[in-house]
Amino acid sequence: MSRSSGPYHHGDLRAACLLAARELLEEDGAGGLSLRAVARRAGVSPTAPYRHFANREVLISEIAVQGYRDLAGCLAEAHPAPRTPADLATVAVAYVQFALAHPALFRVMFSEPCDPGNDERAAATAVISAYVDGLVRRAVPGNGADFDALAIAVWALVHGLAFLHLDGKLDASDPEAIADRVSGAVHAVSGMAARGPAQAVKVGN
Repeated sequence: MSRSSGPYHHGDLRAACLLAARELLEEDGAGGLSLRAVARRAGVSPTAPYRHFANREVLISEIAVQGYRDLAGCLAEAHPAPRTPADLATVAVAYVQFALAHPALFRVMFSEPCDPGNDERAAATAVISAYVDGLVRRAVPGNGADFDALAIAVWALVHGLAFLHLDGKLDASDPEAIADRVSGAVHAVSGMAARGPAQAVKVGN
């Protein structure tokens, strides 16, 4: 039986296309993701997806929105109320684990061209950014730290570690070793921030 009548006539075409896109992404990566391929997987006509997605970039943006929401849920599940450097490290490990569990989705979220006018995507990205900023402010003692700069530094560190593992530059075969590596890096940065600029200079000398 053809699947074309189900999602279309029940008003679920958009959801069916996104589900098909996620399935294709997991199987073949972003390289094989196109509106035509999505239509085939969803069992609808080749033009049907265009009712909701003007082009591939719009589709990618919608998938990225789902990814950001999934990531936010994953981080919240790792620690519901992080307030210490150890909590920050726990969340950082969850971030890298999410990337390794969903490599194609993670690359779409951060590497693929997207629709710059997609407000949902911008809002979902802002949620992650605000989460990281708030977490750093709670978890790292003040002591004169520039929290805006520190939040960016922590995100850049953890995000970079995620891609280093994804790209094979760091060994991703041992989950425990990954967790130790990420946790150690975050503790090192948060420890430097806690000491403050004057002490950091003194230690460096």
